[in-house]
Amino acid sequence: MRRTRQDLIPGLEERGVTPRAVCDGFDPARLTQARRLAEMTKKDVAERLGVTPAAVGQYETGVSRPRPDLIPGLAETLDVPLSFFLTGRPSNRLDASMAHFRSLRSTPKAQRERALAFAEQVWELTYALELRVQLPVVDLPGFAGGEVHPGEELPTEPAAAARELRRRWNLGDGPVTHLVRRMESHGIVVVLPPAADISAATVDAFSSRAARPLAVLTPNRADDVFRHRFTAAHELGHLVLHGDATGDSRQEKEADAFAAEFLTPQASILPLLPRRMDLARLAELRRTWGVSIHSLIYRCRELGLISDATTSRAYQRLRALDGQPGFTAEPVSSYSGEQPALLRQAFELAAEEDGLTVEKLARELAWKPARVSELLGVTDQRPVLRLVR
Repeated sequence: MRRTRQDLIPGLEERGVTPRAVCDGFDPARLTQARRLAEMTKKDVAERLGVTPAAVGQYETGVSRPRPDLIPGLAETLDVPLSFFLTGRPSNRLDASMAHFRSLRSTPKAQRERALAFAEQVWELTYALELRVQLPVVDLPGFAGGEVHPGEELPTEPAAAARELRRRWNLGDGPVTHLVRRMESHGIVVVLPPAADISAATVDAFSSRAARPLAVLTPNRADDVFRHRFTAAHELGHLVLHGDATGDSRQEKEADAFAAEFLTPQASILPLLPRRMDLARLAELRRTWGVSIHSLIYRCRELGLISDATTSRAYQRLRALDGQPGFTAEPVSSYSGEQPALLRQAFELAAEEDGLTVEKLARELAWKPARVSELLGVTDQRPVLRLVR
């Protein structure tokens, strides 16, 4: 008997998922999501399937559906299970107005779309885990289910908002330790995705207020914990200050101002900053306050302690000292409190209490198990069989 492509897909018949069933229950939005995650154009997909780009466009708008014989090739092209395209699973569609990109102007549209599709998957994973595990309540003033309640939010002036949030989170007036874990403990989902998901060269970091606040801290800043922490505080600033993402320079400057005051409150840091530029002193403060020397130089200028000319010379000297003791970058991997853990720990608790496995979660989400493991940061603990040739 001649075997069809459907027969070659392990477990397909057992799950009751056939190309015909996928065609009948095809979700156009899932195709768009998968294509964006793969960073492919409609033309790219069309060439793989042997159809026209217009046909792919019609599949995504719901005007028509791909024929059953095209479904396996579509899944293979986009590296997803056939069941991925079935309708009926919870989803949360995001657009550019719902996310703040730190490097918006230098981020190509395809990269932004991929990042948004990634954020959608993080939401789906979070939702699936939250059905089993009670995650921390969102403790972000004015935030409720993706909406900002007037009169409950923080002040609109960035520095004032930072001071008020520190007060509400009982952070005192000293350094903020374990910033990422603190954000997670207040109900914010923080993710440091695999480099393959978001191009480190173009997408710096972004955040979204949809449903549950999310901050994606991309890998290109993970080589320096001090830059990483400022980026986290910057995205926190967007979450508390900006309900809509306009992508303009004003919002970026406001998020920077929030981050500076949140991490180094003026009342606390001003007496400690040198009145004459002293990089060795700033290196000491870097260790204590967990911010980069570059940020501290800027803080000195911002608070009127040094001139523009002195600031420029300080940056030049700092570049010359790069790599020297006290001036080297320190990777995030050395600081557990600055690494996201919320989703992984939620999975581990669900596994312990409810018997949840990566494979079961993958079936529920209609993802490949490797994809679930990537987003959770869970590695396969099984021993590896190595054959000697």
